[in-house]
Amino acid sequence: MDAIISLLTTTEGRIGRKQWWLGVLALIIISIAISIVLGIVSFGNATFMAWAAVLINLVLIWPSYCIGLKRRHDRGNDGTDLKILIGASIVLNLLQASGIGVTMVDNGGILMPMPAIWLGVLNLIFAVFAIYMLVQLGFLRGTAGANRYGPDPLDGAA
Repeated sequence: MDAIISLLTTTEGRIGRKQWWLGVLALIIISIAISIVLGIVSFGNATFMAWAAVLINLVLIWPSYCIGLKRRHDRGNDGTDLKILIGASIVLNLLQASGIGVTMVDNGGILMPMPAIWLGVLNLIFAVFAIYMLVQLGFLRGTAGANRYGPDPLDGAA
């Protein structure tokens, strides 16, 4: 249990891909559980759920940052790109929750949010960058041997 808490709360050292994926899985489970509870409480109120998504994002920022930063450290990177990803995620989340750049369109009696072109472009740029970060964090091997952030987690010395 201490290992999981350390994984999600500290920024020191390095972790391998397996630990990162386990951390991401834990965060997804936590996010789904919170979403279900808030969905039940909201009674289908779309505005409430949009702001609940902001709340969930804010609650999970630190653990996401911790596992992402340690993974970037494993690849010899200082994590600036991770900070950009998290910051962009927050900005886009706030824009969408506040309704900036979003209009409601009637689709057969169901109101659906439709982003403005500029917001769609921002979402597309964010998606491309998020895929790049997913590859960096989840699929590419870390630096072999020790680097300035610590010993190689695959050597068993970490």
